[in-house]
Amino acid sequence: MPGARAFVLAETRLQRVPSVPEVALHLAEEAHGLWLKTEAELQSAGLAPPFWAFAWAGGQGLARFILDHPAVVAGRRVVDFASGSGLVAIAARKAGASHVTAVDIDPFCGAAILLNAEANGVSIDIAIKDPVGKMIKADILLAGDVFFDRAMSAAIIPWFDRLAGEGVQILIGDPGRAYVPVERLERLAVHRVPTSQALEDADFKATTVWRWRRGAG
Repeated sequence: MPGARAFVLAETRLQRVPSVPEVALHLAEEAHGLWLKTEAELQSAGLAPPFWAFAWAGGQGLARFILDHPAVVAGRRVVDFASGSGLVAIAARKAGASHVTAVDIDPFCGAAILLNAEANGVSIDIAIKDPVGKMIKADILLAGDVFFDRAMSAAIIPWFDRLAGEGVQILIGDPGRAYVPVERLERLAVHRVPTSQALEDADFKATTVWRWRRGAG
């Protein structure tokens, strides 16, 4: 969208991600003020928070896992669902994924992900759309911190069941959100991830990396 790149640059600072220092992102220092500025920029109230401006705990844990276990994505086609800042997508590209597409519905994400990819010297395709319920061309789907909302989770779960049944490997990074369907998941790792009181009411979150079990539905 016009002006999005300048807006992201004006409202963020390029900095290393605490638990993933291999990656630098354009991150905001404060959430509430940026939220209000985003609504003013788009001339719309009641928007979702600017997820693109923060390194959320689920994404940090999943990115850390990918960089520690590059064979998981090396040489494979990857979709990073609800990509936000693009942290997980960038980690996948750095770990050797052959092709990475970052997908999100927020129009600011396109600018933020492109800036972050440039800062890390990687190439990522960006799609600003809602892919839920649709087929994807990928070997692996990555999803950090997507089970925080009841309605969103209700839509995602059957879609993930179908994708897993079609042979797509799905990896989840989740810091204990309310709607994560643990009965469908296999635990791979747990990471203690630095966060902030403003975002999480905690200085650290235990983030679990899960694999979606094929046939779980």
